[in-house]
Amino acid sequence: MSIRPGTFLPLSNSIQARVTLAVAAVSVLVAAVIGAGLCLLIRNRVESEIFIETRRVATEWIGLMQRGQVPPPTPTARVPLVQLVDSRGRVTAAGPMAGDRPLSTVRPTEENRFRDVTECPESEPCVLLTAARVPSLQSWELWHGEPHFVYAGTDQPPVLRGQRLEFLIGAGGALLAALWTWTTWRAAGRILRPINAIRQRMSEINANDLSLRVPQPSGRDEIAQLARAANQTLGRLESAVTRQREFAAIVSHELKSPLTGLRTGLEEALLYPETDARQAIARSLPAADRMQQIIDEMLAFARLRNTPCSSEPVDLGALVRAEAAARTTGVPVCARAEPGVRVFGNRVQLASIVTNLLVNAQRHAIGQVDVTAGRDGAHALVVVLDDGDGVAEEDRERIFEPFMRLEAGRRLDPDGSGLGLALCRAIAAAHNGSLCVEDSPRGARFVLRLPLLTG
Repeated sequence: MSIRPGTFLPLSNSIQARVTLAVAAVSVLVAAVIGAGLCLLIRNRVESEIFIETRRVATEWIGLMQRGQVPPPTPTARVPLVQLVDSRGRVTAAGPMAGDRPLSTVRPTEENRFRDVTECPESEPCVLLTAARVPSLQSWELWHGEPHFVYAGTDQPPVLRGQRLEFLIGAGGALLAALWTWTTWRAAGRILRPINAIRQRMSEINANDLSLRVPQPSGRDEIAQLARAANQTLGRLESAVTRQREFAAIVSHELKSPLTGLRTGLEEALLYPETDARQAIARSLPAADRMQQIIDEMLAFARLRNTPCSSEPVDLGALVRAEAAARTTGVPVCARAEPGVRVFGNRVQLASIVTNLLVNAQRHAIGQVDVTAGRDGAHALVVVLDDGDGVAEEDRERIFEPFMRLEAGRRLDPDGSGLGLALCRAIAAAHNGSLCVEDSPRGARFVLRLPLLTG
């Protein structure tokens, strides 16, 4: 899906929205669990403290009851409601705020003399109270064994009335969840802002202008690494496209001359009937051959870049000796090779490097060409040395450019294409090696380095 700069993704496709929704759901769930637990904790804590106090007041009053005498109740500020009720539900003694109606109908048993209850009369506030049964011995002494009950209680605190506590905690939980969600939205937006900037910049880049780069945030986090990787990829892509355009321009220029010569010869045969057609065709064949040579080397160069080749263990010393022995014409070639210099690569391509280097050296040498194969640490080393004029230091990299031909090369090989050394370096790079020109007392010293085959 392509996105134009300045457009926004629908919320359903937005990572920021999806992350925020997920966090919102989790925060609501967590807030609900915490809120429910907090409600139960607060209720139990408040009720527990109240029931401790009501049980204390009821116990103290029962303890003050003596033979034939029931002292008046002793309500407190925290427990203002105190009553004594007989077995028939009549209030026999009560505090000033307890009224004349029993606070509860709960009747504790002899086995369980205390019960904590919450009574909620109609249209009246709920009351938290402790129902206590007067011990049997005191009941016999005071009322001839008739059971009596003490009720000590207080009005339910406002925080526990109705759903007020749940509402307050729910509102706090909702506020906390909303704050958590808002923070997540802002944090996700801040994290994704560099990615949106990268996306917008990437949508602006096209084949006509590859010089643009994505914004690169500071730091070493994943987004910064993504931006650096994207810029490195864009740099490699720009370099590749630039090389391709330069290569296409050079190819067009190199093919233009032989094509022009071929066309001129053919047009001459057509315009002048007295011209011998066979001679005109014969004169045009060298131009066609040069075009064929350029095209073949171009195809080999492109195939090497784009098509993987089969590899095998290759005895580089034996290959160098074989290629040197095949050079039976021109300046003599002297080969020396260490035994067991083995590399992993394509035999045909490696042979083409050695052949090209030997042909080039014979072309520029005066009396002899030396080629050696040996080891240099973890690399195999092939050195081709001639005794010619050598290569100027400023030209040592230029000669490996496609279609680059120095003046001496044009003079010694007018029909050359200038792709031989470029193809050799490309083959070396494809084998994780290198090819360069190094210093030498006399002549040109070409050095090929390839990783040694181990194991």
